[in-house]
Amino acid sequence: MAFTVITDTSGNLPKFMADEYGLKVIPFYYHVDGKDLCCEAIEDFDSEAYYRRLKDGPRVTTTQITPQRYLEYFEEEAKAGRDFIYVSMSGGISGSCDSARVALRMLAEDYPDVKAFVINTKGAALGEGFVALEAARLRDQGLSIEEAAEKLEDYSKRMCNVFTVDDLMYLKRGGRLSNAAAWIGTILNIKPLLKGDVDGKIVAFAKIRGRKKSVEALAGRYDALVVHPEEQTVGIVQAACEEDAKRLEELICRNRPPKEILHVDYEPVTTSYVGPGALALFFLGGPDVRTELDHVKTGETGAAAAIRNAAEAAKEKVTHSRPAEAVKNAAEAAKERVSQSRPVEAVKHAAVKVHSFWNKEKNKQKEE
Repeated sequence: MAFTVITDTSGNLPKFMADEYGLKVIPFYYHVDGKDLCCEAIEDFDSEAYYRRLKDGPRVTTTQITPQRYLEYFEEEAKAGRDFIYVSMSGGISGSCDSARVALRMLAEDYPDVKAFVINTKGAALGEGFVALEAARLRDQGLSIEEAAEKLEDYSKRMCNVFTVDDLMYLKRGGRLSNAAAWIGTILNIKPLLKGDVDGKIVAFAKIRGRKKSVEALAGRYDALVVHPEEQTVGIVQAACEEDAKRLEELICRNRPPKEILHVDYEPVTTSYVGPGALALFFLGGPDVRTELDHVKTGETGAAAAIRNAAEAAKEKVTHSRPAEAVKNAAEAAKERVSQSRPVEAVKHAAVKVHSFWNKEKNKQKEE
């Protein structure tokens, strides 16, 4: 292998996948009732018992891995003369990424010829784990470590991390929610949608009334923003809400089914921050997917959102440069979305409006 790929247990990858892709996984630790615990394989983690304990009230704490501890892991590769990439959870929610970078600087003093990179995925759970798998694929394709690191930075930007929770107090208590004050007072069964933003911080960006609608809203974001679903693995991660996870899987397979779905439980460290009832969705979108999440309208179908976005993009282009060809292309793309997803009559009407807009623009240009 040209280089080693290292990640950690917060990436939520099953052990068989880590082994299959040749990943080295650093275990994270957590503390319950004064006991130090480690979960090296999520398959061995009794999630149901853990979730019940959390609901009963024991405070779970975690310990950030120190630079010295990272150095011990990294030195194993350096002593063997192997270059490596460490795929880290978001630096916006944990100091682990910074600790790893400090360790790299320490390592360089004794092993100046070893090439090493830390990738800040700006995500967690499978939002981190999928980046680690991509690192292994790039390695196996023969890319240099420099080429792989560059591609992984882009891949991380395109990885959508979106989720909902039952109780925001877990995020608030752990300091993982930057704008929690705006949502702690939510009542009347209002559920928030949260995401990893462009800096990898957790922010609430939408209020949804009721758990059922919040699950549908996750699926709507997927339908509107996923890119080439037939070529990718989509991740669903849940904490004590298996039925909701199954429902989410059904919804995302309805209009734009992915190549496959990886369905796992949250590992214990992350669960201590998101709490029982957390349900997350991870998929690849465009380069601006983390900001585009905010602009998908609640309640519309994914296909409708996709066509609306295409129409708005076409209108924006016409406003600035009036190119009929650009509008034509957007209209054709919208029509293709309609044929693939078989949307309701309202969505068909949206496609017709785009075509009508294009025809009016052509007529204007002829008159000019």
